[in-house]
Amino acid sequence: MKSLCYILGFVLLTTVFACNNAEQSSTNSNTTIANGVAVPKDLAYKVVKVFPHDTNSYTQGLVFFDGQLYEGTGSPEYLPASKSFISKFDLATGKPTQQVFLNAADFGEGIAVYKDKFYQLTWKSNKGYVYDAKTLKRLAEFPLKTEGWGITSDSTNLIVSDGSSNLYFLNPDNFSTQRILSVSDNNGPINNLNELEFIDGYIYANRWEHNYIYKIDPSNGHVLGILNMEGILAANSSENLQQPKYQNDAVLNGIAYDPATRKLYVTGKLWPQLYEIEITTK
Repeated sequence: MKSLCYILGFVLLTTVFACNNAEQSSTNSNTTIANGVAVPKDLAYKVVKVFPHDTNSYTQGLVFFDGQLYEGTGSPEYLPASKSFISKFDLATGKPTQQVFLNAADFGEGIAVYKDKFYQLTWKSNKGYVYDAKTLKRLAEFPLKTEGWGITSDSTNLIVSDGSSNLYFLNPDNFSTQRILSVSDNNGPINNLNELEFIDGYIYANRWEHNYIYKIDPSNGHVLGILNMEGILAANSSENLQQPKYQNDAVLNGIAYDPATRKLYVTGKLWPQLYEIEITTK
């Protein structure tokens, strides 16, 4: 009888252990299936050239058009010298050569070019503005259903971020939402998506308060690569960005790609420099 009890006990423990293992295996399997995103590649870069940048520019977006670099900025209340505008500026000097200011009530955000027009977002005004790309004459305004953060174009749609992990594909003609793309890596959703740029079929995104650029597959929202740009400013500039003036906002934000020259430019909010960089894989 005692031997029978031992046998029954052994069978029971074996069954419980097997069930626990099966449950753990099932849990891991579900996690893998639910996420389904490969670990992003670490991307590396080298600085090719350094250009001056206005330290009063609270950079929200950069874009190239017709060989010229354009910038969109915001205007935090604690930085009275900053203004919300869209401008064309000279790379060599960092000075604007053409500039259009927003109303005081509008906090400027990202900019993008689609065909012969610029599109500029506002943060919380639930609207954006359309400009003639040649003259910067304001042509119209358009509605936004979300906050406006970053914007780019894939030559078919406008792609907008709102500080979440979602990207919104908008029809440039009527601004209707064509689809919503959720962005994630192997650890889950990536929130605080900000400035955007579309390069060679991929979306590149800054993340607010992080010195990273994410390479995103527009077909599924998976992060394919991460470019860590921590330290780029310290390595190239002696300016102290820990001054109270900056209020911890002086982070990487601003990506521009010139398809004609295939050159890539980045900067940050209130940064004294703008960089031409070349991305490589480690």
